[in-house]
Amino acid sequence: MNENTGLIGRKVGMIQVLEEDGTVIPCTVIQANAVVLGKRTLDKDGYTALILGLGERKEKRTTKPLAGLFKKAGVTPKQLIRELRCTPEALDTQEVGQPFKLEGIFEQGQFVDVQAVSRGKGFAGVIKRHNFKGSPGSHGTHEYFRHPGSIGTNMTPGRVLPGRKLPGQMGNKVTSVLNQKVVRIVPEENAILVRGGVPGGAGTAVVVRGAIKKNNGGRV
Repeated sequence: MNENTGLIGRKVGMIQVLEEDGTVIPCTVIQANAVVLGKRTLDKDGYTALILGLGERKEKRTTKPLAGLFKKAGVTPKQLIRELRCTPEALDTQEVGQPFKLEGIFEQGQFVDVQAVSRGKGFAGVIKRHNFKGSPGSHGTHEYFRHPGSIGTNMTPGRVLPGRKLPGQMGNKVTSVLNQKVVRIVPEENAILVRGGVPGGAGTAVVVRGAIKKNNGGRV
């Protein structure tokens, strides 16, 4: 489990950042327009975490327990709710019912992990979904060009084993991209620029956390 300090936001799109040496860096813009709904503390819960809300939802589509949470925080109903572990120091910098503050969460050059739902591409065959080569196009091949090939195991055990790469739903899954570098932080816009692409299209909700496979939460 990644317990490094993080945030939730929306993917705005991609831009290019020009460095002083002329290097062009492709970046994804993530706007951290979340609201702090509550806190988890060591005394009460045994751990420290922030409860964040993102987006708007209709009040009639809100359950009573969630409506109580929103009322206690003094905010309108939110569409997405996430609880993110954080340090006690980061917990003290945020206030319940106020917009999420980006200051002190990340720093330029830090490595982060980005998690989001990837673009859904519908039902796909094995060539598009798993990069299969396909069958030969000649020497008697007949109506078998994009097939997966043999999937059985003869008489024993006489069935298709689980985990075989077959046609099926492609995309629309929770996907994580690890060790992405923070190129810029724009506090006045509450936005963060991450090097490279992240899963999902524009408007997708993303979770950004300090890299779990880097020492000190990805800080350099």
